[in-house]
Amino acid sequence: MFVTANGTGTGVLITFGGILLLLALLGDRIESLEFGGGKVKLRAAAAERFALAEVSEDRGDDETAAQLRAEARVLLAIAGEYRTVRGSMPEGRARTLAMERLMERARRLAAEEAISANVVIGWLRDGSDEERITALAMMQAQPALREWDAVLAAIKDPRSAFEQYHAMRLAKQMLADLNGEQQRCLAEVLKDEQSQRFPFDRGRRRLSEEILDSLSVGARNRS
Repeated sequence: MFVTANGTGTGVLITFGGILLLLALLGDRIESLEFGGGKVKLRAAAAERFALAEVSEDRGDDETAAQLRAEARVLLAIAGEYRTVRGSMPEGRARTLAMERLMERARRLAAEEAISANVVIGWLRDGSDEERITALAMMQAQPALREWDAVLAAIKDPRSAFEQYHAMRLAKQMLADLNGEQQRCLAEVLKDEQSQRFPFDRGRRRLSEEILDSLSVGARNRS
């Protein structure tokens, strides 16, 4: 048992303990753990959640422990592989198809794992690239997990073309639930993005045009 006099030391020990636990649980299925720049590559976020789940369970908080383990399982299933695919494969159709398969797996996990909306929204707002794309997939599958401002921000300021495309797909799913002001903001953002990012990207340009057409039809029907 370790005792520290400060929160930072405690956090480091929890994370390190989580990594050891993860190694015990997954063994040789972990390709690598890489420290640098203040972050742990691949599985650290899941490792920390496993460790915190143990702490919560020791305190008798089984609900929080279950939630943390569910989050860890999702991150293990999607986040590590997403980073590996993006980092190891050249840009092109094969990489896009591999990432699409991960998105589909994340959509299935949205139905299987009890992840709270606050957690998923937090991943999209402030998470790593892997957490953000996982959040988008889960929101596509589960309307209860969605938050419009976070989705619009992902369209306006994406980490990648792939993320922006899936944020736009999600926005298209949400059109019927948007009020007039939200629809107006979406149209403005898409028009700006069409001139800045989409001239040489047929997929995003076509999707933006479909959304704008739907918004125009809805505006005419309301008038």
